[in-house]
Amino acid sequence: MHEKGLVKTVSFKSPKYVGDPINAVKIFNEKESDELIVLDIDASVNGVEPDYKLISDLAAECRMPLCYGGGIRTAAQAKHIISLGVEKIAISSAAVENPELVSQISDEVGRQSVVVVIDVKKRMLSKEYDVYIHNGRKNTKRNPIELAKQMELLGAGEIVLNSIDQDGQMKGYDVALAQKLREAVRIPITILGGAGSLQDIEKLVGACGVVGASAGSLFVFKGVYKAVLINYPSVLQRDELVARALGLNLATVNEK
Repeated sequence: MHEKGLVKTVSFKSPKYVGDPINAVKIFNEKESDELIVLDIDASVNGVEPDYKLISDLAAECRMPLCYGGGIRTAAQAKHIISLGVEKIAISSAAVENPELVSQISDEVGRQSVVVVIDVKKRMLSKEYDVYIHNGRKNTKRNPIELAKQMELLGAGEIVLNSIDQDGQMKGYDVALAQKLREAVRIPITILGGAGSLQDIEKLVGACGVVGASAGSLFVFKGVYKAVLINYPSVLQRDELVARALGLNLATVNEK
């Protein structure tokens, strides 16, 4: 979210207005989406409190698990947001700047509700990556895989790996980096940044196994001109995708 509106960025820049977040949640409800992550990209950068009224409204409308991130700097804030009906708390910049916050929130609301978002960017003319904070404005020089392992030890229940380079490009995930993360930690991971088709999701799952595949542009835009049209694959499409990616028959997937 940006200025209380739902937006989509490209490489963390040029936010394009998509619509009212409450209306978007209603549509994703109808589409039977699996999970929704709402990130307020203004709160942390501007040092303001989370918008509890908006969060409460989103949680009341949302029929799927809801994860919220943005402006959370204390365990008390996290506990309050969970009390509003949100299932998971996402922290990014605050987790890097104050790692103990991960443990504090985990102790307060439970490990299963703590998500650490790691924003990464590839170094120029290099195969190495750096972790960025404050919406990609500050390079921490931290290695994302080592940071993820630290966050797991501190009490994170999930890692979201977000590629700044791939954000909004719709050219596919950074599968190689996703594989490295999958091998490094035991907790659930979700990969974000780059999905342009369901085939991109299939490729990610095929390479990494059971991981979360998150997307923004894929589910809010349609066509080469990126007209705003919220969409989501049907349950059957999702089952077929997972079956193909994991080399299973559809009956096996449905049983699971």
